[in-house]
Amino acid sequence: MSDGRLVVVSNRLPIGPNPSGGLVVALTDAFGDEGGLWVGTSGRVTTEPSGKFTHHDGLRFERLSFDLTLRQHENYYLGYSNSVLWPLFHGRADLMEIKSEFLDDYLAVNRHLAQMLASVVQRDDVIWVQDYQLLALAEALRDMGVNNRIGFFLHIPFPTLYDIKALPNSEAFISWLASFDLIGLQAQRDVARLLEAFRSRKDAEFLPDGAIRFGEHRVEARNFPVGIDAAAFAREAVAATKARPGVSLEPGERLIIGVDRLDYSKGIPNRFKAFARLLEKRETLSGQVTLLQIAPPTREEVAAYQDIRAELEQLSGQINGRYADLTWTPIRYIHRAVPRARLAGLYRQAAIGLVTPLADGMNLVAKEYVAAQDPEDPGVLVLSSFAGAAEQMEDALIVNPFDLDEVADAMARALEMPLGERKARHGRLMQGLLEQDVTWWSRSFLATLRGVPRGLA
Repeated sequence: MSDGRLVVVSNRLPIGPNPSGGLVVALTDAFGDEGGLWVGTSGRVTTEPSGKFTHHDGLRFERLSFDLTLRQHENYYLGYSNSVLWPLFHGRADLMEIKSEFLDDYLAVNRHLAQMLASVVQRDDVIWVQDYQLLALAEALRDMGVNNRIGFFLHIPFPTLYDIKALPNSEAFISWLASFDLIGLQAQRDVARLLEAFRSRKDAEFLPDGAIRFGEHRVEARNFPVGIDAAAFAREAVAATKARPGVSLEPGERLIIGVDRLDYSKGIPNRFKAFARLLEKRETLSGQVTLLQIAPPTREEVAAYQDIRAELEQLSGQINGRYADLTWTPIRYIHRAVPRARLAGLYRQAAIGLVTPLADGMNLVAKEYVAAQDPEDPGVLVLSSFAGAAEQMEDALIVNPFDLDEVADAMARALEMPLGERKARHGRLMQGLLEQDVTWWSRSFLATLRGVPRGLA
């Protein structure tokens, strides 16, 4: 193959005969008939670090995994990745738990992976690194003499320079990024923040073509908003509706749905409070509207996630205690995962998709909600301005999730919106989803990566 293989590197390798998920769909298409290589952790925790990769057969591309030790899992993954970088990137530097051993093991895992990867990468391979757990991988590969094109895609928001400076290793952090050839981000706002970080470095030179040079190496930064397979999800929603009934509602009662991993970045407490504000301001809606919040657990070992769970349980209890009656429960809060096929039907049933994160890279729930709607009687998307999706989905009702009255008023407007306006908004949103779907995302990034000048400026 003249362009070389595609080598994808992610924190977790999709393992099993039929792995699923949006990223798997996108990258399976990107590998094409020629195949390639996908590398990532196995998900197992062992007593000894992996000295070599484990091969996994069964797909048209090769898969290689490696194990983490308990210490690496605690310090590299739970520690630096999710107790330092995750809150930092989501505007919550105050929640960072900074420990020297976190950074030490983060760098050690990135270097160890680079060492194993360098032994299998071929000269013309194109390497595509996924997400914040592997920010230091390109620098480690360069130190080992790997001069291949290396791209990076960040699936979460990029932090402000102000927040970056809260890192003890803020200068090194920017150097990690400067070792990639192409950095892909979800939104224009993220590109602007990254360029601001680069401008803070005296050794950065901005070139006429928009690239940035650090010494002899050049890096480009562009936004590539992640999409979904909208047509397939729409079919799934129709099938789900036919297969089983949705949420049981009283005649005339309408459903509002929120679906989020249980995370402080998703703004679920504010969402509950805004819904309570709606019931307070519009007393006629009592018994007429229900909020279904699905929030599967995640990273339960981290204290901040235990706190958010306790807060939501308290809030939902307080609001239901105040507004519920014998036949109506205002908030139905589910703290467990719901199968994707069932979610598609629930989205289609809901009159409002309530997507109000305080910080988010893209938020594919917003796109799935729109794709699931009946085009002849669609619901309305209420979307946070802090979600990357807001840059593409201007026909949603865009809100400030910190302003409870604004969110409550948007829900009221959505419930009262005429059919003609709902259909027009949905039609424009759906067209955008079909034009910039998940295949468009992967192909656009790879075409750009393969076209960047190789290695040196």
